[in-house]
Amino acid sequence: MAVWSAEIGARDAGPGAVTLLAGTSFCISAANGDMDTRRPHGLFFRDTRFVSGWHLRVNGRSLESLSGMAGETYRATFVGRMAPAEGEEHSHLLVERHRHLDGGLRERIVVTNHSALPAQCHLHLAVEADFSDLFDVKEGRTRPVPGVEVRETDTGILFESVHGGQVRTVLVSDPQATAGGHHLAYRIDLPPQGTWSTEVRVTPRLDGVGPEEDAHATRYGALSLPEFRERAWRERVPQATYSYPPLARIMGTSRTDLGSLRIFDPDRPERVAVAAGSPWFMALFGRDAILSSFMSLPLDPSLAHGTIQTLAELQGTRVDPRSEEQPGKILHEVRLGASTLLALGGGRAYYGTVDATPLFVMLAGELTRWGFETDIMENLMPAVDRAMSWITDYGDSDGDGFVEYERANPEGLINQGWKDSWDGITFADGALASAPLALCEVQGYVYAAYVSRALMAGRVGDAELSALWASRAQRLKEEFNDRFWLPQKGYFALALDRDKVPVDSLASNMGHCLWSGIVDEEKAPLVAERLMARDMFSGWGVRTLSTRMGAYDPASYHNGSIWPHDNALIAAGLMRYGFIEESQRIAVALVEAAEAFGGRLPELFCGLDRSIQATPIPYPTSCSPQAWAAATPIHLMRVMLRLDPCLPTGELFLAPALPPEWGEVQVRNLPLGVSRVSLRASRDQAAVEGMPPEVALRQIPRKPLADLIDVLPRAR
Repeated sequence: MAVWSAEIGARDAGPGAVTLLAGTSFCISAANGDMDTRRPHGLFFRDTRFVSGWHLRVNGRSLESLSGMAGETYRATFVGRMAPAEGEEHSHLLVERHRHLDGGLRERIVVTNHSALPAQCHLHLAVEADFSDLFDVKEGRTRPVPGVEVRETDTGILFESVHGGQVRTVLVSDPQATAGGHHLAYRIDLPPQGTWSTEVRVTPRLDGVGPEEDAHATRYGALSLPEFRERAWRERVPQATYSYPPLARIMGTSRTDLGSLRIFDPDRPERVAVAAGSPWFMALFGRDAILSSFMSLPLDPSLAHGTIQTLAELQGTRVDPRSEEQPGKILHEVRLGASTLLALGGGRAYYGTVDATPLFVMLAGELTRWGFETDIMENLMPAVDRAMSWITDYGDSDGDGFVEYERANPEGLINQGWKDSWDGITFADGALASAPLALCEVQGYVYAAYVSRALMAGRVGDAELSALWASRAQRLKEEFNDRFWLPQKGYFALALDRDKVPVDSLASNMGHCLWSGIVDEEKAPLVAERLMARDMFSGWGVRTLSTRMGAYDPASYHNGSIWPHDNALIAAGLMRYGFIEESQRIAVALVEAAEAFGGRLPELFCGLDRSIQATPIPYPTSCSPQAWAAATPIHLMRVMLRLDPCLPTGELFLAPALPPEWGEVQVRNLPLGVSRVSLRASRDQAAVEGMPPEVALRQIPRKPLADLIDVLPRAR
């Protein structure tokens, strides 16, 4: 199966599975701490599984799991008991495993004899390393990496493989252990109530490079690097209090999750981007990183800065059908696994996405609106303009004014919008739509990119260029509302197919068109009505596809499920066009769904109706934590506050429309340009402290994005 067109789903990691993550490393194990090669378990680094088997036995017997849970995202504690021998009522040996990701994996093993008699035991840790590609592990394909060598060292076991032009090694070491083959062994004599401990270290290396670690411990005092970063993150981001406890829980979890999903450039540690999601997407994805950092911009602008800078450096420069790279195009994802590198002819980036490029420009525009544009204006405008050239040239290959996609090779993704599963774009009768496809939401992103580029031109006083892009935005809006609108159905087509026939499914994508501002005012009420009708709104959120469509399946990935980030953008669009109650219904439903999921929104969940299912039903292989799901509550709060900075025009719009049950919200240390402000809001009232003198507070809703065109040439 081709790497990029692989199925979305992943194998089940088993009941009670525990996932840890730190940077581009993650670890998945069973509830007792063991890792089973037959499941998607293991220690992963840079899209490769370095440890595939990890089994601890005491006196030849496995451990009964008593507890296994993660404290923070990068460490966990497993408590188990040696299984009793035949004829014994129970065992008195308790085993604790304290696991920590920091420059690899550290596991401190503690054995306690809770007995009045001395105990002698043999501890045996069996280790396997298969160096499998992440995609193979995720999807359960058996593809042994050839030539894995194992040898003993002075302190443990070294596994090594040379494959696909890469050298992979993993050292499993403990000076207290006796190494033999694939095993570390210990002989322990414990007095009554006695305790013994040791620490095993696992150090993966890919071409000599390993995970980041604290090489100078004194730099952080007693803290490990993940601990230091987590503490610094908590101290930097805004602090908020909420009178509604469920809201406080979900916002706290989202803040922690986004912190855990940050990925750092080892050569420039100040540059931070965000990984798409744990466990299978701990890498940079263009669309995901842009939307996640866009939605979480009030929390930490550094995510948006790091994302846009990194994507600019990896922007396409040539035409390459293997990777679908084109000049000016923003990548879909970066992968470092062997299968991926071979599929891309030795490359590491895949560019098969149609929406990341206009979203890249939108993010630049949003940073400008928040007053964070200095780096963009000074260093990134060439990248922004290359992206604009891709939109108008390669993106619109047939010159009809719309941006469409068609994969360049048989291994590429069939669908290249955010619904990128193979069956994600269908007609109302369930028939698959054929590429080239022009998605409705992508035209909205392009429209917003044009408006953003006009805003940035106006910011530096280039009224002529600003007017040029504003006029292009207006023409696209007119053409979109003419060609995509289905008057007999009262909603926008999902796409135009290869013959320019409207794909007539009723889908959530048109909610993104409200968000971008491309929808005509007179059509917006019908769009809002269709999105909130019972066949679309389940009571927990807006489904990706109406229950009346031929392809509807509430447990599918993109054809009837509910995606929190999708709903956050829909809620933003509804609020922008003045549909306050409808937007509030979505926000309230998502917070209630998060409560049912333990305070964390997953990547997606099933689209079954709330009147039938009293709790939201999980999607079995949903990522959690996942970046744009974690960013969803932050964006919803911004939407409910109607918080819209536009510093190029010297304005901050703040007109709260909080759901009644949310009570009062207080935010301190909110970034705004070079300043930090504090605000307090309840229902429909707000107060702000620390406003920059050059910015005027407007306690009215900001007009739809489309209306900004009128003021762009006058922007400072």
